[in-house]
Amino acid sequence: MTATHDAIVIGAGQAGVPLATGLARAGKKTALIEADEVGGTCINYGCTPTKTMVASARVAYLARRAADYGVRTGPVDVDLGVVRQRKRDVVQSFRQGGLSRIESTPGVELIFGEARFVGDKRLEVALRDGSRVELSADLVVINAGLRPAPPPLPLYEVQPLDSSSIMELDRVPERLLVLGGSYVGLEFAQMFRRFGSQVTVIELGPRLMPREDPDVSNAVADVMREDGLEILLQTAAQSARRVDGGIELRVAGADGERLLSGTQLLVAAGRVPNTDRLDPGAAGIETDKRGYIVVNDRLEASVPGVYAVGDVTGEPAFTHISYDDYRILRANLLEGGSLSRAGRLVPYTVFIDPQLGRVGMSEQEARDAGRNVRVARMPMDWVARALEVGEPRGFMKAVVDTETDEILGCAVFGIEGGELMSMMEIAMLAGLPYPALRDAVFAHPLLAESLNNLFSNFQ
Repeated sequence: MTATHDAIVIGAGQAGVPLATGLARAGKKTALIEADEVGGTCINYGCTPTKTMVASARVAYLARRAADYGVRTGPVDVDLGVVRQRKRDVVQSFRQGGLSRIESTPGVELIFGEARFVGDKRLEVALRDGSRVELSADLVVINAGLRPAPPPLPLYEVQPLDSSSIMELDRVPERLLVLGGSYVGLEFAQMFRRFGSQVTVIELGPRLMPREDPDVSNAVADVMREDGLEILLQTAAQSARRVDGGIELRVAGADGERLLSGTQLLVAAGRVPNTDRLDPGAAGIETDKRGYIVVNDRLEASVPGVYAVGDVTGEPAFTHISYDDYRILRANLLEGGSLSRAGRLVPYTVFIDPQLGRVGMSEQEARDAGRNVRVARMPMDWVARALEVGEPRGFMKAVVDTETDEILGCAVFGIEGGELMSMMEIAMLAGLPYPALRDAVFAHPLLAESLNNLFSNFQ
């Protein structure tokens, strides 16, 4: 028999939980299906655990730098088991908060199991106890998320780490090989270097973080090397095999092939959508060639009454974007609104140290779009607060429309770069021209006052 609901939400992530509870509060009998744990990638494998561990790594980094501040300490030793437990405790706390929210909302049925479509807005769910149930609803929302992509190279008796399993290590690897020089790979690479590992990053492209402007990528690479990481660019991984209890990674670069030795291999080569397990084609739901659900700017899929939110739509895989998707559907489905994701700003922060905060157009994107722009640029060692706290690495830049003085985008690679980026995002949302920040009175000596000088330094 098929159990009939008013709404089905697939995935208890950052959009799924508030949407399911919101639908239920609006009087809709709602099923919320989760294959893993409440909270989605963010709470269980992404933002919450990684930033908790980044914080531990930063403490180790600062402890080793204590003498720079006139503070005497002894040798710094990292107990990764304790770091892991702290991470688990924070994750469990956040996860329990989401679970309590669901359980306290009448009208929501939380179902743990793997869902797949078997017809038009009909789903079969393989429950954890081995049984199966079939559900249907007039409204279906897909919040199925992504998972780490499989290793892109032959493996011989090697079990590589991914962005989830690396956080379950209880000992610091002596030598960590990181395949992938973008955001996830770099966060873990720097983190484990600070924990005490020797780290080599292998990147296929000509620079790290290829979506950033070259000056940003190059500055990040300089900081990584300064922190003791080995960075190999334009280097392809050929194969990995187990040798004498370690890992031997064969790579090929401009100078030919070479062998790298390590004790652990982290594969950080992107993520793939979970739609292969969902079988959307059985319901006539269109996906693109990579498996993402095709939606319009109102998040409507190709089948009426079916929507998709979060990472599975192919939009930038950030928690705040997923939550904004929830706000769009809440407004449109429950409040009679007509919101759209078209034109929204997509801010993000990479939690390397110093942070990289980005929003809006990069310099290259603005020029490619044919905009007539000016670029304001300033090193962080011109910022009084950065010098006072001993964190002068990095730089900040902003892209401004020459004709209108509109701020089109910015990149802040420096101490609390994400917070400074957010200040400029607020100005962009308000439509403030750059002189409003250049001439504003900010308290001294805060990082905020760096905006005065940034917008006085155009290239």
